[in-house]
Amino acid sequence: QVQLVESGGDSVQAGGSLRLSCEVSGNTYSSICMGWFRQAPGKEREGVATVSPGGGFTYYADSVEGRFIITQANAKNRLYLQMNSLKPEDTAMYYCAAARKPPLSAGTWCDSSLAKYNYFGQGTQVTVAS
Repeated sequence: QVQLVESGGDSVQAGGSLRLSCEVSGNTYSSICMGWFRQAPGKEREGVATVSPGGGFTYYADSVEGRFIITQANAKNRLYLQMNSLKPEDTAMYYCAAARKPPLSAGTWCDSSLAKYNYFGQGTQVTVAS
């Protein structure tokens, strides 16, 4: 089992910045892909950014490319999402997610395919006002 706890969500004005944090605990000895997903009311959950173990591969949704940065501090068991130049359409519940990467698979396996991620946190709300 992997436990994930998000924090850092808030209400901000358009153009502002936020940094989301995810505390990771539990059985993380095997390779773990980490990611951030979001879900707006009435919409499906979508991948925002993901990272492979060690950080060699990262994925960003087109809508956030160049504005969001995903990083991980393995020694602290934490995952971050730095969000800059926020837009009203970024308003959503943001979820930290984890997936067990199969042995010998490439880092690109850690993409944003929702079905791969079977651990999610409770979410943190981000609201961007225009």
